[in-house]
Amino acid sequence: MSNLKNFLFTSESVSEGHPDKVSDRISDMVVDTYLSGDPYARVACETLTTTNKVVLAGEVRGPEIKKDDLINKVRDCIKDIGYDQDGFTWKEATKIESHLHSQSVDIAMGVDSSGNKDEGAGDQGIMFGYACNETDVLMPAPIHYSHKILRLMAEDRKSGKLKNIEPDSKSQVTFEYIDGKPSKVKSVVISSQHSIDVNQDQVRELLRPYMINSIPKYFMNGFDEKEFYVNPTGNFVIGGPDGDCGLTGRKIIVDTYGGAAPHGGGAFSGKDPTKVDRSAAYAARYIAKNVVASKITDKCLIQLAYAIGVSKPLSIYVNLFDNDLDKNKFVEEKIRENFDLSPRGIREMLSLNKPIYEKTAAYGHFGRETEKNGAFSWEKTDKTNIFLK
Repeated sequence: MSNLKNFLFTSESVSEGHPDKVSDRISDMVVDTYLSGDPYARVACETLTTTNKVVLAGEVRGPEIKKDDLINKVRDCIKDIGYDQDGFTWKEATKIESHLHSQSVDIAMGVDSSGNKDEGAGDQGIMFGYACNETDVLMPAPIHYSHKILRLMAEDRKSGKLKNIEPDSKSQVTFEYIDGKPSKVKSVVISSQHSIDVNQDQVRELLRPYMINSIPKYFMNGFDEKEFYVNPTGNFVIGGPDGDCGLTGRKIIVDTYGGAAPHGGGAFSGKDPTKVDRSAAYAARYIAKNVVASKITDKCLIQLAYAIGVSKPLSIYVNLFDNDLDKNKFVEEKIRENFDLSPRGIREMLSLNKPIYEKTAAYGHFGRETEKNGAFSWEKTDKTNIFLK
């Protein structure tokens, strides 16, 4: 984020019905399906969604999953999201193809452990983790409240409380920062697919409560209603994969920190936890969140770097944004002493070999509540004592 003290900063979110998020959801369902059969299964699944068609492609290694069973699970995903429209439906009118095949032996050789060789990273790359004290879940305020608006809309749409609003939605929240801290909301944008039975004034009234109920009142003091934008382009009846092709992994900034921190470039969805794009990003968030939860700093950025087939990270970078070099060095040493950041170490530390990924596909991978089944384990703050001097 900018070094300026006073600035405007904006983040966006997209709903589970956004075409790219439909694709992410389906890809993560495939990961969970294979991990349910074998916790050490390997999956790299990409999904394309368009008008009445879904295409799965990628590599797998693990239990035999019947193609028809997988296709039925794809339909379950679409039904749960809420699509039963002329151009995209969970029913037979939508054709589903699966082109998943066996994992490359070359990749398997680099990743698998053998003899004295520990399991290597599934790919090269850089991964970032970030946390800050702008919200109680230690996430940046713009992305946190952008997610919340859409999550509450989806809950009420699915329960029947919110009528005439369809699954495909986007939100965007702009905060004014004073002295580096979020001070107030300057603008809110909500674009949502809707039924043909309502006009834009009605859509605005339907969606306004979600802005009001999602953002704390102290951030809304003096908010100008002219800065609340609903469907700025006008009609939004045709949406979802019928209106725009969806692909796995195209919403990586929505998935992480809304642009408030760097991103290494790798997507999460559709990848089993041997892929450090996913697991190391979770580990970096886990560390950063515990650093900030220890209250030794207001925000923390972690970078990890890996090479395919190599177990240990090539580098660990820490930034506490306070120019305290001794504290920065202290935190870096504590990370090296207390966290096994090999792919195997990360999976064991966060219990990642479980079918816990489908829920991550919408409303962000971070800032979520940990669940009894092990989902969002990287959101725990059980390591704060490590960073207390």
